[in-house]
Amino acid sequence: MRTLPIVDPTSTATCPSVGGAPQLLALEPPDANCRGTFAMVSLGCPKNLVDSERMLGLLRQDGWQLVAQPKGADLIVVNTCAFIDASREESYGVVREMLDLKKAGGTRGVIVAGCLAERQKEKLLDELPGLDSVIGVFSRDDVAKAAERLIGGLGEQRSLFRPAPAVPLEDRGRMRITPRHMAYLKISEGCDRTCTFCAIPKMRGKHATKPLEEVIREAHELAADGVKELVVVAQDTTYYGFDLYGEPRLVELLGELEKIEGLEWIRLMYLYPEHFSDRLIGSIADSGKIVPYLDMPLQHASDPVLKRMQRRVSRKPTEELLGKLRKRIPELVLRTTFITGFPGETEAQFEEMVDFARQWRFERVGVFTYSLEPDTPAAKLDGHLPEEVKAARRDQLMEVQQGIAHDHARKQVGRIVECIVDGPSGERDDVWLARSTGDAPDIDCLVYLTAPGSGPEEPLTGEILPVEIVASSGYDLAGVPAEE
Repeated sequence: MRTLPIVDPTSTATCPSVGGAPQLLALEPPDANCRGTFAMVSLGCPKNLVDSERMLGLLRQDGWQLVAQPKGADLIVVNTCAFIDASREESYGVVREMLDLKKAGGTRGVIVAGCLAERQKEKLLDELPGLDSVIGVFSRDDVAKAAERLIGGLGEQRSLFRPAPAVPLEDRGRMRITPRHMAYLKISEGCDRTCTFCAIPKMRGKHATKPLEEVIREAHELAADGVKELVVVAQDTTYYGFDLYGEPRLVELLGELEKIEGLEWIRLMYLYPEHFSDRLIGSIADSGKIVPYLDMPLQHASDPVLKRMQRRVSRKPTEELLGKLRKRIPELVLRTTFITGFPGETEAQFEEMVDFARQWRFERVGVFTYSLEPDTPAAKLDGHLPEEVKAARRDQLMEVQQGIAHDHARKQVGRIVECIVDGPSGERDDVWLARSTGDAPDIDCLVYLTAPGSGPEEPLTGEILPVEIVASSGYDLAGVPAEE
């Protein structure tokens, strides 16, 4: 995801366009007394986005003024991703683009933050000539200090890195990039898992639970700012509380979130099968606010591959859990991710994963080819596969999944589903982009809502309303407001 935030003067939040490229909505009035202007590019996952929003808030609080485009800004902050090779390439590409802008006189300086900075540390300064400063993941809150040094011409300290804290950094006081009616809530940092393919613990540290009271304070702040849909994120959401309280405390956290006035939807992401108790299933099933949507990254279905991945789960208990979830939670939409071409994956093991996908008919699936990460245990495994084999398997699995997803979409026609309206479509004044309870922001499908009589004078953005689905087109749906 690439976002250049634009200020919405009606809120402390900012609002990008729905679905990708940023739109100019409204800028803050020029302030002659500000320290300077800045632009930000945020890459990567929702957890990284929360970090970006926190940095935006800190810079604004320190007297910096956000502008819509990098060109002409006094400085640019790029919050990077480094999860896999493709994300690193994107991060390097964006940083080089910003450095070219600096060379052409379009900005005075470039600061790189986030996972790429944490992974490469000071090496980035050598790799990217002209870069002014690098800030590690846990030095996020020092961004204003880095900005002041840059503008002040102080070049003696160009890198800021701190060790992972025992308790995650506070995320209140954010300047949100999401539409006003939805926000991400990060409940923990880091990961204790030792998946052999993953470098996240090296960048984000060990799992650290954010105290329940702090999470609730952040949620209250977001609700007071107009948030209706709260998307709960972490590296391992079901593990929440284990390190701090000696046991998982996600059920207790969800119970407190449900009490917050103004929140109408609570969406759960990154739920690992381990620690997914019957009590948690019951809490989700019986909730009036937790939407029937669960994101559960499984990565594979073959036990030998899962063992080499060191996932700590096997197929049989995973299927038992999926069966419970399908039976207990009405209208459940399941999202998962798979990796094709993991070292040593045989054709038979890949076919086992394809059969697993056919059997469980996940409504939403992302498929990634295995990315060789040099500083992970999987890099040392034997049986690395050619890129063309990994890609062919990805395409085959996605073709199977496409049929499942399209079939699910067709079955929605004629139904009335609850949807949240994200914003105008940009095509017609009376056509809006909406999402059902089964669709997470940015990664899932859309409902194209035609609402005669609506438009700029009668906006629907942020409304939650019943929608009659009248047609499907591939993954997406078309609907009209249901009659009362």
